[in-house]
Amino acid sequence: MPTLSFAPLLHGDYFAWLLAGLQLSLLLTGLTLLTALPLAIAVAVLRVSPWRALNLMGESYVETIRCVPLLVHMLFWYFGVPELLPAGLKENLYAANIELLSAWAALTLYTAAYMSEDIRSGVRAVPGAQLDAARALGFSYLAGMRLVVLPQALRIALPPLLSQTLNLWKNTSIATVIGAAELMTQAQRVESASFRGFETFALVTVAYLSVSLVLTGLAQWAQQVVSPKGARR
Repeated sequence: MPTLSFAPLLHGDYFAWLLAGLQLSLLLTGLTLLTALPLAIAVAVLRVSPWRALNLMGESYVETIRCVPLLVHMLFWYFGVPELLPAGLKENLYAANIELLSAWAALTLYTAAYMSEDIRSGVRAVPGAQLDAARALGFSYLAGMRLVVLPQALRIALPPLLSQTLNLWKNTSIATVIGAAELMTQAQRVESASFRGFETFALVTVAYLSVSLVLTGLAQWAQQVVSPKGARR
């Protein structure tokens, strides 16, 4: 039976590869949050809009994105979308980090679809009379949503949004199918070079688990802050 040893993976190139993968996974999570959350808010506003055409636009986006696996989104943005671009732009895109850009686009659209439903639920939890009062004071519909309803809705939706962030963190691992140099891709690289499969993926498991536990703790804390009953406990 081979001897297990984590020491070779905790220094040198192997450690550098794993650390670079962890950093890219965290970067991908952060970048996606920056773009997915505003998109989710916009889609949620469309979903609760009194205008049927806008409501259908938001609903179509959510259902279209959620009914397609994330793996397909990744492959579509990596293999499909560049084929529609002009030759010069396509070459520049492939010369850059197209793997990261494709994963970012796919994760943004996918995560925003799920976050928008959490935000929509938060909007529905805000009494409709508040928007009516804002309109009576002279606010437009969008101004009333932005200044009165959405701040309360986002506070209510904070715990599920943090849960979606946890899903996003785990979903970054799917970017390995298009060669993005995130944690799983680097783990496979280390395993192939070191022949230490157990140790490599044990370290990767610890990395995913550690970040996931932090996000879970934030979600639980947010739930206590948002819920007065939870706060009294």
